[in-house]
Amino acid sequence: MSGKVIRGQRLETEIERSREESNWKKVIELAEHLKSRNQPGLETLANFLIGEGKLESYLEENPPTEANISKAKTGLAEARKYLLMCIGEPAKKLEVSLDALLLLSKLEYAMGDYEGALGRLSAAGLDQLTEKSLPTRSLRIVAESYAIKGLCSALQPRNSLCSERIPLPNNSKYQRAEKNEKMIRCFELAGDLTLLYLQEQDKLTSTPSTHSLQSLPATTTTGSTSPLPPNGLENKKIGVILETALQRAPILYMKAGQLDKAISRYRSMLCAVESSATQHLRLTLARQLAEVLLRGCSEHAYKAPTEEKSRSTSSLKSGESPWKPLNYSGTNLFVPKNINEEIILLLLISEAMAVREAVLSQSPEFKNARVHAFDNATAVYDLLCISLARRKQYSILIEVFERAMKFSHEEGHVWQQFGLALACGRKDTRALLVLQEVHRLLPNEPHYCLLAARVAFQQLGRIEEGLVWVDKALKCVDERVNVLSARCHLYHGLGLTLSAYHTPRHSNSQGLKAKALESFLRAQQLDSSDHLAEYYLAFHYAQDYHVVEATHHVKQALFLRSEHLHSLHLLILLLSTKKEYEHALELVEAALAEYPENLHLMYVRASLEEVVYGGEVALHTARQMFTLWQKLYKEQLMTDISDVQSQHHANHDTHSMFNLSDKDTASVHAESVAASRVEQALSEVASSLSSYQPKPGPHQAWLLQIQIWLLTAQLYIKTDQLAEAAQCLHEASSIFPMSHHIIFMKGLLHEKKNEFHEAQTCYQNALAINPYHLKSLRHLGQVYHYLGSERLAEKTLMDAIKVDPFDHHSWSTLGEVLVSLGQLETSSKCLQTAIEIEAKSPILPFTSIPFCFE
Repeated sequence: MSGKVIRGQRLETEIERSREESNWKKVIELAEHLKSRNQPGLETLANFLIGEGKLESYLEENPPTEANISKAKTGLAEARKYLLMCIGEPAKKLEVSLDALLLLSKLEYAMGDYEGALGRLSAAGLDQLTEKSLPTRSLRIVAESYAIKGLCSALQPRNSLCSERIPLPNNSKYQRAEKNEKMIRCFELAGDLTLLYLQEQDKLTSTPSTHSLQSLPATTTTGSTSPLPPNGLENKKIGVILETALQRAPILYMKAGQLDKAISRYRSMLCAVESSATQHLRLTLARQLAEVLLRGCSEHAYKAPTEEKSRSTSSLKSGESPWKPLNYSGTNLFVPKNINEEIILLLLISEAMAVREAVLSQSPEFKNARVHAFDNATAVYDLLCISLARRKQYSILIEVFERAMKFSHEEGHVWQQFGLALACGRKDTRALLVLQEVHRLLPNEPHYCLLAARVAFQQLGRIEEGLVWVDKALKCVDERVNVLSARCHLYHGLGLTLSAYHTPRHSNSQGLKAKALESFLRAQQLDSSDHLAEYYLAFHYAQDYHVVEATHHVKQALFLRSEHLHSLHLLILLLSTKKEYEHALELVEAALAEYPENLHLMYVRASLEEVVYGGEVALHTARQMFTLWQKLYKEQLMTDISDVQSQHHANHDTHSMFNLSDKDTASVHAESVAASRVEQALSEVASSLSSYQPKPGPHQAWLLQIQIWLLTAQLYIKTDQLAEAAQCLHEASSIFPMSHHIIFMKGLLHEKKNEFHEAQTCYQNALAINPYHLKSLRHLGQVYHYLGSERLAEKTLMDAIKVDPFDHHSWSTLGEVLVSLGQLETSSKCLQTAIEIEAKSPILPFTSIPFCFE
């Protein structure tokens, strides 16, 4: 007799283990064996187990969705027959009636009988169940029951699982709100029980359990998060019903306008100790919460999360429900203090999980899994782009996409975002390489060709390569899309203009400028509302001193976009060509009221003030520029951004560096690009041979400060404050000692002191670095003239005129030299040319305006 009891206990233990492991084939086999024993009462229990096994095994293959309803009506008929045998009075005595009613509600839900499902739950007394500790299988049954009740009671169509099935008898606002609260309560209970069930499954052992809800022994929950045993549970899915229930409560809160409760619900689910089956779900919840915070919550309305106290089912506090999942706890947990911290934390956690779940195999059998994992990752990357780009955290974004590359083979979307992140993060060389891959993946997409052209033009100084990218854009652009075609022609004109600056011979550069004009005109024809096309037409005419045409087009550009900074800048310089300095100064003040932190405008103001009010007033503006520089760059200089520094050291040409001063410093001659590289090399040598060390922080910031020092030094020289000028040059030299601009200004100081030999040496050193530096050529010729070397002076000034035929200073000085040589007729022509050019020359060259690619 005792042997039969032991065998019976082993059989029941095996049955319960198989139920908990969802091994339904074995459950049915064991139930058939149990049925064959012909013992009183076992037949009903066996029928229950067979019905349960057939129901669950069918739903694993055919999830309970509307698309499967008609199929379920026939496929679940046998399972329904067995479960109906277990809800009578005999079944109640064996305590399987409650289980059978709950499973029947699930069966009828799958068959589309939503009223019947609610009726079964009502008969089971679901709302009257006591919250007590349950074994794992019972946790799932109860969780699904609450989920089904919520889904069947939905007021409005949600998705395939919860269309409107049970209409309200009275559609009052109060009743809708009350029913909504009940649904949310059902989903929250289902969600908590699901998380607890999954935690318990991770701790699953061979401990047997009984077969009914009423007789289930109490179990305790521990904080163990040990790996699953090798029984297949690590691959088990929670099913569509429970997964929907977990995500539904916060959605209903949001639709009811209770955003704070939705956020709280998301947080509570994410605080639950992770189990193997919730890894994918945690990714979804974290991404959804980040999206809610990003798009629906303002910083003013945001409430920071508070760390919940640890829960332990072995020492539950009074009144705490045993149906709550175990939460993470500890004193060293990071708790976000503001909305930005929480959003980025959630997204980085989501990204880490997305990378972990990525499918690397390219085999066809893994295609669906690979696409699903990639879509999840892409959704996270899109949100990361929005969040990090708003805060200019491009370095983090670049690291994120670097990790994504291993599973983004041939995925154009990720490569596009990676290229944009690199371009924004000033990783220009890498950005160009990535954009080349984007073009391979998306050969008919012109936008990224234009971006590559912009990087090549603006950051790397690779003008020819930029023009190649523009040609690619022109080939793939749809000519019917006028706006995009216009932008392609505009970039083509910009590239040709930059090429003209790279061409030392005036005749060749004029040919390139003529082609650039054609491109600008074509851009204007394609898109008459493009202010940039009008601006660059004005810029082109201004360079050729066609002031009337330039003024017309710049006014048209301002009509199309009144706040366009570069057009305002150009109009100010055009006013100065007419010697309307006071009017130009008024316009500068008005522009500075709109752009109070623009150093370029302040430079123009100082130049105009020197003419209108004198050097002392201009010096006051120069001091304001130093204050503004500190305000703009102090924070950057306190931060170690070595990657940005190296980028600027390597890639910035003199147009980008020194676009606040004279024509040669603002232009992008190939020789000027080479000069910047020579300066950098000399500075590196100087740092190795002396105590000189490059300044920390972004290189561009220090180059701007150098330009302000040079402006101040020039103003001191003009006001005969030579000691102060020398001090300014000393400060500039401490930043970048090998700059030919600084060396030239030292020569100017020596020239002011009549130290012509020292000035000659300085000018020659500046020209050794940049042979086409206009001011050094002009002043070297003037010094040769002072020293009596008239032929040298003549040749040097002719070289200066070849660099810029529109420099009236060079023509005037050449006229003086020719007088000394006795060439009076030629001298007269030179002086006349100087007067004609000076009459329409701006206070600063037009090329002092930075190029814009907006």
